[in-house]
Amino acid sequence: MSAEINHSATYLHAMSLEQITQEFIDGMKTTTWLEYVAVFFGIASVLFSRMENILVYPTGIINTVLYTWFCFSWWNLYAEGSLNFYYTVMSIYGWYVWTRKKEGKVIPITWNNKKDWLISVSFFIISWIALYYILKNHTNSTVPWGDSFASAAAYTGMWQMARKKVENWIWWIITNLVSIPLYFYKGAVFTSVQYVVFLVLAVMGLITWIKKIKPAHA
Repeated sequence: MSAEINHSATYLHAMSLEQITQEFIDGMKTTTWLEYVAVFFGIASVLFSRMENILVYPTGIINTVLYTWFCFSWWNLYAEGSLNFYYTVMSIYGWYVWTRKKEGKVIPITWNNKKDWLISVSFFIISWIALYYILKNHTNSTVPWGDSFASAAAYTGMWQMARKKVENWIWWIITNLVSIPLYFYKGAVFTSVQYVVFLVLAVMGLITWIKKIKPAHA
């Protein structure tokens, strides 16, 4: 995909199990209580999303506000920081959409049609290119490719989730796969573990939403 994303993965692959374990322990020791709080609300938000519960948004807002600060102030992950700010804005929008009723019913879960796929893929590519350009030329980011890719995928996933599209989970799976080595490489070990949990929950969420939508289309 890119030299940097591969470098983050190679960084983990090159380490022995003992080294990874020790780095994990060291990272957990340096994790602040505020990061634990953010991770707790992040996991809660994904669980609520899987259940199609409106609490996905208030719990998510707490998580994203905290991570906006972490990314800009602690880790120099500027695309991820802007992403979490975007999450916060989209959470307010999603909260509105999910509670809005049409003909007395809340918005249903649906699949992407061809137009939706074209828009979402185009949105992802444009976001990735724009974020990479900004990070490469206007910040001191050491991982512009990885940071911009993970963020662009998450931008797309959040937008699709707000519209209750099944495919939002695919974008989250992609985001999580890239974010796990990215955060570990940046020393945010506990957050990296959070993304492992997110990856599992995203797969489960995809399965759950597919099962929910099948009866409606039977």
